[in-house]
Amino acid sequence: MGCRDGGVYSVTERFNKFWSEWRSFVVFVVVMLVFRSAIADWNQVPSGSMKPSILPGDRIVVDKLAYDLAVPFTWVRIFRWGEPNRGDVVTFDNPQDERLFVKRVIGVPGDVVELRRNRLFINGDKASYEPLGPDEIAKLPIPDASAHRFFRETVLGDSRVIMVNRRATGTYSTFPPQEIPAGYYLMLGDNRDNSSDSRRIGLITRDRIMGRAHAVAFSVDLDKYYLPRLARFFTDLP
Repeated sequence: MGCRDGGVYSVTERFNKFWSEWRSFVVFVVVMLVFRSAIADWNQVPSGSMKPSILPGDRIVVDKLAYDLAVPFTWVRIFRWGEPNRGDVVTFDNPQDERLFVKRVIGVPGDVVELRRNRLFINGDKASYEPLGPDEIAKLPIPDASAHRFFRETVLGDSRVIMVNRRATGTYSTFPPQEIPAGYYLMLGDNRDNSSDSRRIGLITRDRIMGRAHAVAFSVDLDKYYLPRLARFFTDLP
């Protein structure tokens, strides 16, 4: 208990002393929390569901102003100026357990989406699948590349590299045509045979989408004692 001239510090005096010494730090913390809540964030990626685009151990930068402006620390949107597009990599809260997920938008409201043995159809258009060559595969940061097949999937003008297991069971490689209702989005991982996405957790409502991921800030290899992957620092997502 502190004393002043033989007396006890009042609560007000203790607060004033604390505020005088720590106000810069407190203001900094509050500003950073507001910034991460409503403007931009950086999120750790713990799983391999988005390989080869995003690796476990990547810290991705998420633009939370990509589509709208929310009241900090809430789901309330003040202004909305855009909607997620096919091909966008977005973060959202999993409706089953509220964990933060990162996936790719495949179907937007009004689309009819179908998957036949890992072949995608959107609005009747069949995606094309160009196998990656040995030189391209060698450049991918995938340690077990020989256990997978890699393709450049292109549909409706949007393209990305996906991977599938060579010995896939096919459990989630097929689903019948479904029309995406207003306010919902269909998400898939680029690692098609190892992703807990809309095939398991269902369609994602618009209000759960928190922002668009567009870059890797830095990356560490979780299997090599968190050794930095310097080649992935400050790189754009494909």
